[in-house]
Amino acid sequence: MSEKEYDLIVIGGGPGGSTAASFVAMAGHRVLLLEREWFPRHQIGESLLPVTIHGICRLLGVDEEIERANFTRKQGGTFRWGKDQEPWTFSFANTWLLSGQGADYAFQVERSRFDEILLRHAGRKGVDVREGHTVLDTIQEAGRTVGVRFTDASGRPQRARARFVIDAGGHNSKIHQHAGERVFAKFFQNIALYGYFENGKRMPSPNEGNILCVAFDEGWFWYIPLSPTLTSVGAVVSKDRYAETFKLGHAGAFQSFVDACPLIKEYLNGARRVTEGPYGIFRVRKDYSYCNTRFWAPGLLLVGDAACFIDPVFSSGVHLATYAALLVARTVNTLLRGTLDAHACTSEFETRYRSEYVAFYDFLVGFYDMLQDEKSYFWSARKVLGTNEADQQAFVRLVAGGATTAEDFLEMRGAKRAFLEEYVASRTRQESPEEFFARYSNASFDANAFTQNLRRGRVEVLAQATQGETRAEDLPVREGGLVPSRDGFHWVTPAKEGT
Repeated sequence: MSEKEYDLIVIGGGPGGSTAASFVAMAGHRVLLLEREWFPRHQIGESLLPVTIHGICRLLGVDEEIERANFTRKQGGTFRWGKDQEPWTFSFANTWLLSGQGADYAFQVERSRFDEILLRHAGRKGVDVREGHTVLDTIQEAGRTVGVRFTDASGRPQRARARFVIDAGGHNSKIHQHAGERVFAKFFQNIALYGYFENGKRMPSPNEGNILCVAFDEGWFWYIPLSPTLTSVGAVVSKDRYAETFKLGHAGAFQSFVDACPLIKEYLNGARRVTEGPYGIFRVRKDYSYCNTRFWAPGLLLVGDAACFIDPVFSSGVHLATYAALLVARTVNTLLRGTLDAHACTSEFETRYRSEYVAFYDFLVGFYDMLQDEKSYFWSARKVLGTNEADQQAFVRLVAGGATTAEDFLEMRGAKRAFLEEYVASRTRQESPEEFFARYSNASFDANAFTQNLRRGRVEVLAQATQGETRAEDLPVREGGLVPSRDGFHWVTPAKEGT
């Protein structure tokens, strides 16, 4: 059996895989991408963030095509969340970082169309894209990943070798086991049951394109307008509650959740559920938050849901996948060029990727904690640390950003909850973010550091996309760390930058 050789093999053609493959091919390397399905195909994760559109997609050179795709424009997000029963809205335009760079909007996308745009673009950039090809396992030699075994579109066994392999195969991929152990957050074990509806209600302008997230006693709903008439609607509930209602069937269970959430019931009043085509069935996704103990091993790197997953309330899935794709492409490109050692590059990739995950996880902790309600099983069970603290310690150590004990994490959690509760209250008063930060003070919690961590990686990507090599000098995120090259596709040491 012949074994063709590449510089990089990418497993999976979703946003993370297509983006990583494109960035490495754009640096002049030979890239093979293996995708088990045929595009277009259905996928969840339809609400995007501005940095994906105005940062990653612009760097790829695919931003204009996405603008022409006529996806629903998203100005921000609207929430019925927290102690106040009135919905509140955040706008990307109120963030100086985004508005100052013309990046104050994102899109709600049909993933079948969005993902295909990225995959076809990868092919145009020189990636050898093969659909209907299923990766079976990696090829290991002397403790290093040196290729993959797969079946082609006809079911024939094949092998290919490469200097590096990226696993972007999603949450069902088993390749991550070669890098480390997947650790789950036990108190975020949720089930998402979702379907699609025509002619659901829209919010008043200018928020008609916003994602709407609504908490209720059983959990929370997302309500995503994909077009002027098509809406993605999902209920996120505990796995135990879902098991109880499963006897009603998917349609019956979904309706029971709608009946328990007055605002979503109002928005779906008069709507018709789609019953044909790819949107014509109810689907279930296990939204268990998890993180791998390592994001790489010799010759192997993980991105997207293969590496980590976090609850969907912040629409972070595509962002984390494409941001990680840029980081991993810099690592692969640098190692293929041979200018820095492997440990420095892989450590930079993992440090930045894990930090971005931690930022969203930190926000999630405080956000969920705002609705602690002992009368509601769902919300009382969302306590990040509770009666089984010992079982949670591994995950706390893995992602909690400096909290090494249950007590530390509980203290951090309380501070974040207080900060977010005050922020939500400020939005319901229509107080500007600047007014809020000027007024807010909590001696036990550094709000500026918290929000800075949430946006640091995004600042760098947007600056690179909008200002290119004229941007200000990038700073390392840790002592002794690396920074992006001026072209953005490699790592360099700060001392060598500009030489």
